[in-house]
Amino acid sequence: MERFSIREVIEQAVQTEKLGYQFYTSMAQKFKEDEGINKLFLTLADKELKHEKTFLELKEIVGDSEPEGWEDASQYMRAIVESEFFLGKNKSLPSMDHIKSIEDALNFAIGFEKETLLYFHGIIDAVKEKEIVEEIINEERSHIRWLSTFKGGLIRK
Repeated sequence: MERFSIREVIEQAVQTEKLGYQFYTSMAQKFKEDEGINKLFLTLADKELKHEKTFLELKEIVGDSEPEGWEDASQYMRAIVESEFFLGKNKSLPSMDHIKSIEDALNFAIGFEKETLLYFHGIIDAVKEKEIVEEIINEERSHIRWLSTFKGGLIRK
């Protein structure tokens, strides 16, 4: 199994944020008639752009040296990237055709955020700059809370 370098792992985090931005802006456009959901998705899209910038800065900070125990961390990161969510038939952007309702979009977004959290937890174990990644992890958790709260409000209606 090919190993990832720490820079590749962070670059994949950047790509994840780009995918998130594309997904959220697409969903905001798709559900533009619903002001609440539109605003939620646009807010999340904006946060994805900020995270992308943060990971680009982190990539410059970490350099090329690999942390201790990187062999195991690299295999873990590869397993997440190769999961069905990222590379399988239900990959984020190619599978957006199945999203017909706001509830579908919210469920998919929650799943995306959970997978992203797993990935970022792998990164935090591999870098010295833990506070940078922890801040993003906390924001990703808040995304899940926002999406879940919004979904709960829809279900109660």
